[in-house]
Amino acid sequence: MNTSQTTMSVHLYHVSSQLLFSFSKVTHTKQDFCLLLSFLSASDSFSTEPTPPRVRKVCNESRLQWEVEVCGEGFKEDMTHIDPQNWCNLTHFISEYHLFTLCTETKSQIVDCYWPNPLVERYIIHIHKHFFSNCTIDQPLWIDPPDDTLTILILIPVFLTLAMIGLVVWCSKRSDILA
Repeated sequence: MNTSQTTMSVHLYHVSSQLLFSFSKVTHTKQDFCLLLSFLSASDSFSTEPTPPRVRKVCNESRLQWEVEVCGEGFKEDMTHIDPQNWCNLTHFISEYHLFTLCTETKSQIVDCYWPNPLVERYIIHIHKHFFSNCTIDQPLWIDPPDDTLTILILIPVFLTLAMIGLVVWCSKRSDILA
């Protein structure tokens, strides 16, 4: 099988798997199913037997490190076009960040590594420290109120609860007289 036949075969497989996936989401008639199968050639087989699991290749971490750094360099280049004052505003760089993430995911799959993995995560954290380290939101420092205020805030609900219980008990005893 030459390269063009392999490419065509892979493309047909991709198209037919996409059609099968979308076909399974909707209820169709028998005629629709036959139309779907008409895309298969006479040499293709349609088997209901489960396919054996593919042998997973070993992750090439050194190549992944290099590929992820290529993605990072592209992201750094894209970020040079954005004013550093806007680095903390996600709306200014969301498309660049999306492309960076997509690149790391694609490169991980090319070198037979799962995504996300610790190596990619460490690199993404490195990128975050480089570009977004000054983007922390200042949280207010919460302090306890003075003791007098705290005591009042605790005692008011306690006394209101006791008063409501007393009122309920008093009204239930008075219901004999009021009835």
